[in-house]
Amino acid sequence: MKIYTKTGDAGETGLFGGGRVAKDDALVDAYGEVDELNATLGLARTFPLPADLEHFLQRIQDQLFTVGAVLATPPHTKAAAHIPELRPEWVEEMERHIDRYEEELPKMTHFILPGGSSAAAALHLSRTVCRRAERRVVTLLREDKAPPAVAMYLNRLSDLLFVVARLVNFRAGLPDVKWIPEKPTK
Repeated sequence: MKIYTKTGDAGETGLFGGGRVAKDDALVDAYGEVDELNATLGLARTFPLPADLEHFLQRIQDQLFTVGAVLATPPHTKAAAHIPELRPEWVEEMERHIDRYEEELPKMTHFILPGGSSAAAALHLSRTVCRRAERRVVTLLREDKAPPAVAMYLNRLSDLLFVVARLVNFRAGLPDVKWIPEKPTK
C-alpha cells in the first residue's frame, strides 16, 4: 500500500468511517492539533526523564491517539463501533497524579516561564499545544460535533503537563524559571 492516495489533492480528506470534509474543517483542525500534541510529547520523551514519568507519558500518548480517533470518526457509523471510547478513569488518573506530584513539589509562589531542562521545556511546549487543541475542541462542542469528554480530557492534561514540567526540573535539581516582570517606565 502506498502512503499517498492523491485523494486529498483537491483540499479534502476522508473521515474514518466515511464522509469527506475540507482539510480546513474545524473537526480536522481539532484532531490535527491532537496529533501535533502527541508528536510534541514524543519529542519530550526523547529527553532523559524519570522512569515513572516516561511510562506515564507513553500511556498519555496512547490515550491521545484514541482522542484523535474519536474526533476523526463520525458517530453512528460502523467504524465508530471499532474506536475505543474515552474513559472517565483517564481523567481521574491524571488528577491523582497531579495531586501526588504537587505534594512532591515546593509550593509555587510566583509565575514561571517555560524552561529549565530540555525535557521540561518540551513538556511546556506540549502544554501549550494541548491548550490550543482544547480551544479547537471547544469550538466543536458549541456545534455538538465533539463529545464533552474530549474537552475535559485535554483540560486536565494541560494541567498535568504543567505539573510534570515542574516536576522534571525539580527532580533534576533545577529551580522553576521565575517570571521577573520589568518595572514600568515613567
